[in-house]
Amino acid sequence: MQEFLRLASRLADEARVIVKQYYRQNLDVISKDDASPVTIADRGVESRLRYIIEKERPEDGVFGEEFGIKDSKNGLSWVIDPIDGTKSFIIGRPTFGTLIALCKDGVPILGVIDQPISGERWMGAEGLPTTFNGHPVKTRPCASVAEAVSGSTTPAMYSETGPKYQVFEDQGKAMIWGGDCYMYGLLACGWMDIIIEASLKPYDFAAVVPVVQGAGGLMTDWQGKALTLESSGEILACGDRSLHEAALKLIA
Repeated sequence: MQEFLRLASRLADEARVIVKQYYRQNLDVISKDDASPVTIADRGVESRLRYIIEKERPEDGVFGEEFGIKDSKNGLSWVIDPIDGTKSFIIGRPTFGTLIALCKDGVPILGVIDQPISGERWMGAEGLPTTFNGHPVKTRPCASVAEAVSGSTTPAMYSETGPKYQVFEDQGKAMIWGGDCYMYGLLACGWMDIIIEASLKPYDFAAVVPVVQGAGGLMTDWQGKALTLESSGEILACGDRSLHEAALKLIA
């Protein structure tokens, strides 16, 4: 695992260099088929990371947001979202991040959330405590939804599922909108309690699973099942594992 962590850290370092080059610059923005935006920074980061992985670990698979899937020959696959939160990146708001995950047989075993502008990096790996800039972090206890600070990216992601977030907004202490992957880092550090999301892709959530769970939290789908690359993208993350059970009941 230490070998994988070193490579993941190096990949995040490489991504930082490219992202900083384009941050708060006038960039052409392209709309993809799903209407989500992409820039030269997104594609530049993913191209560079794929090159390094394919050179150093040619048997590993790669699943990237921009350039698709290279099949694994050994059960290991790297999952990359070069800029999670491209809209925030485009407007110069530093709540986006680079996501890098390593999955074994489709299950996330290592994850990195890297915010290149603020210099913040969370790293989680199976069997190891999550770190924030090299120091272990823990989620905080939270006894009930009424005491919880919840978060989600946008109400628009619930167009097919209905507003499952509403109960947390109505019954919780606060509901925070926006933040993309950055929210999961805040949850791992004990600043938030619940994150609920829908319509995510594997590259949106694979990296954050080891980060949340290595800090003491729990992250599953809306049925309470462990997340894999085959999961539907309906996500519930809680810093307090006992809170997770209560939250699942409210979603149901």
